[in-house]
Amino acid sequence: MHKNIVLCGVGGQGTVLASKLLAACAMTKGLKVMSAETIGMAQRGGSVFSHLRIGEDILTPMIAKKTADIIIGFEPGEAVRMLPYLKDDGAVVVSNKAVMPITASLSKSDYSAEQMISYLKSKVSKLTVVDTEAACKKLGTPKVMNVLLLGAAVRTGEIGFTPNEIMEEIKKRMPEKMYAINEQALFYEF
Repeated sequence: MHKNIVLCGVGGQGTVLASKLLAACAMTKGLKVMSAETIGMAQRGGSVFSHLRIGEDILTPMIAKKTADIIIGFEPGEAVRMLPYLKDDGAVVVSNKAVMPITASLSKSDYSAEQMISYLKSKVSKLTVVDTEAACKKLGTPKVMNVLLLGAAVRTGEIGFTPNEIMEEIKKRMPEKMYAINEQALFYEF
């Protein structure tokens, strides 16, 4: 298996944890993993992204442009920003909930999820848009958005792991009281 996965969002969305769960799945399967994260001004709602590479022939954690198998976008604008990394037939799984960057709010710029999703639809043939806000509301917490998106990404077939494999890693890394809600998020039907 060889996979290049980009995860992107803004601070506080669980992007880094999602990346660590996927890396742990790979290591559990005995696969070589390299990752790199850019956290920036994450505590202030800034960009966060992870490059995750899985496979035997990897020499660097950074993904070259036009080589990512999948982009998991926790925020639509960040998914658009990472689009140059996606290979021509790659997939994008993205939340439909925009989080306005501080720079846009200060400049009173127009910023909407619909604009970003429309752009992604025009550029990506394998696009999955996830209504994370409605799903999190139904599940009773916004804290499982990252696991919702992982579940949606698994269903694309581009990740190379099963929901059960991801759930096993969740059980190794989260308190037991979080198992049930994360399992509901991982297996959530949209």
